[in-house]
Amino acid sequence: MRRSLSDLIDQGRGKAPADLVLKNGRIFDLVTGELVQTDVAICGDRIVGTFGTYEGRREIDCRGRILVPGFIDTHLHVESSLVTPFEFDRCVTPRGITTAICDPHEIANVCGLEGIRYFLEAAEHLVMDLRVQLSSCVPSTHMETAGAALEAADLVPLMDHPRVIGLAEFMNFPGVLAKDAGCLAKLEAFRGRHIDGHAPLLRGKDLNGYIAAGIRTEHEATTAEEALEKLRKGMRVLIREGSVSRDLEALVPLLTERHSPYLCLCTDDRNPLDIAEHGHIDHMIRTAIRLGAPPLAVYRAASLSAAEAFGLKDRGLIAPGKRADVVALESLEGCHAGLVVAGGVVVDAGAFAARGTVAPVARASVRVAPVEAAAFRCPGNRAETPVIGILPGKIITEHLTDAIEPVDGDKRPDPSRDLARIAVIERHGRNGGRAVGFVRGFGMRRGAIASTVCHDHHNLAVVGVDYADMALAANRLREIEGGFAVAAEGEILAELALPVGGLMSLRPFEEVRDALVALREAARGLGVTLEEPFLQLAFLALPVIPHLKITDRGIVDVDRFEILP
Repeated sequence: MRRSLSDLIDQGRGKAPADLVLKNGRIFDLVTGELVQTDVAICGDRIVGTFGTYEGRREIDCRGRILVPGFIDTHLHVESSLVTPFEFDRCVTPRGITTAICDPHEIANVCGLEGIRYFLEAAEHLVMDLRVQLSSCVPSTHMETAGAALEAADLVPLMDHPRVIGLAEFMNFPGVLAKDAGCLAKLEAFRGRHIDGHAPLLRGKDLNGYIAAGIRTEHEATTAEEALEKLRKGMRVLIREGSVSRDLEALVPLLTERHSPYLCLCTDDRNPLDIAEHGHIDHMIRTAIRLGAPPLAVYRAASLSAAEAFGLKDRGLIAPGKRADVVALESLEGCHAGLVVAGGVVVDAGAFAARGTVAPVARASVRVAPVEAAAFRCPGNRAETPVIGILPGKIITEHLTDAIEPVDGDKRPDPSRDLARIAVIERHGRNGGRAVGFVRGFGMRRGAIASTVCHDHHNLAVVGVDYADMALAANRLREIEGGFAVAAEGEILAELALPVGGLMSLRPFEEVRDALVALREAARGLGVTLEEPFLQLAFLALPVIPHLKITDRGIVDVDRFEILP
């Protein structure tokens, strides 16, 4: 609610009762690191008074609580929460996440600008402040088939939308370094604006060239050494802790009071099961402090430093003139939100009930013909075969080779050696492309799992050791408009429908969480040892993450940026 300057001044001076006063709490001052007893006066969506006593039309007693600025997730894909922006809002805002900066490139890779506009429209109705980065890589590279293609001319008309910050993660870093014309056109169009980076393992002079193109932030650093180089070269490093990519422990040594002005926190890809079991940005804060990071550094990275990095000058501190995003905690170490105020609105069931709605998009997006078991055969005459090696907790892979002798013209899965078949089937109705290969690391002994969450082209990915079960799981996803499925011995054991672009459910996040529990248990029943097998599967198809990946066009050697023959 926007109030007049006259109201802001009068309520800040105490000449008129504030709309809302948080009484008797202690502010954690992110400038000095002190805990200061004070009231916090709020007028409309702005903080107007601190370091004093105020009266309000509504007052909330925060005695015994510590007040910190609302948390900012600096890079995420709402689609990876597997729910719509409305359910994402209801899921994480009560945990203190009052601002989220999203890249809707998952839905954009399915349905293009329609997906981005869906997020922009939804953002107008949420309790949290959802900001949007315009998806830069749709598709992410020429080696995959997405449901849409976005060029610079498609994005420019949206760049001045009030919810837009800039250009989303530029993951095609080989294209930048090769000065690909399409890449340069997008970078030129957004020159001088915020451009997010995505450059795993990029170092030295190649990193210099990438940064020189105007790219300001980076969330793909997986070691402290890599992150420090990027910091020294002027990038803001976003420490990531997602459901698969878990880099916090490796980077926490950098999270000091000295470095914290240049570090932020992000989740990138986190599902409702992990959020329910562990948390979101609040989980990162608790974990970082437990690992030894100073609370001042951690809370700065979670709010003030994040706001500064993305040009959100109106938030990040509990101070007059700032957006009224406040989280009341029992302790800094525990970081459990007892009260959340987002833009001056107390976050409760009534706040969520008062929101408007937007109709979902990208229904019936799984356009693939029925799949036969024979489609998963892997022909070849040579025994030496490339194998994708999973690194648990990482989205980078190993480029392995193994001797797999063909039998009747087919190189078959071998559970005894942890060699499973992996396949990607184009599902947007574009070219019907299919590719098969091998993956090691699932530990699968029987059956198959399938998913239409398949970064970033979001084709249909299947991994299994039985061709008939692979076909069964794939065909089930055709029937339910996409999602996840587990199959074994000719039976679907568990599933989750994601009918919004094959990415998001229309169900409440609590039901999605429960379905994920059933899917996880069903996958374990197949022998799968990975904690997050479906998201791990999704990232095996992203051909801008080293080292070996699979798309509908074939097996990709990412280090050489080419499809293997």
